[in-house]
Amino acid sequence: MGTTKRTWDIEEKVSILKDIEKTGVVEGCRKHGIYPSTYYEWKKKYDEHGVDGLIPHYGRKEAGELRKIKKENERLKKLLAEKELELSIKSELLKKKTAQWKSAKK
Repeated sequence: MGTTKRTWDIEEKVSILKDIEKTGVVEGCRKHGIYPSTYYEWKKKYDEHGVDGLIPHYGRKEAGELRKIKKENERLKKLLAEKELELSIKSELLKKKTAQWKSAKK
């Protein structure tokens, strides 16, 4: 049989953090059935971002895809800039050559 993953809402996480601060990490984690690493992860997020840090981020896969798309977009922008620069240089050279041909005809 598979085990189901336990989830806590934000209020539960905050109350667990406060209770563990009072009782101690080892005893509090045993009482609430969480690993100390989970407690320290929650505490770090809570200390850095407050209650908003405890909100789960389920869109991580989408964030990875977004990162790929942004990277591809940057690559394409650089490629476009190089092509525009190349076209600009060719245009300037053509203007100079044309001016030289006109002056040579006279």
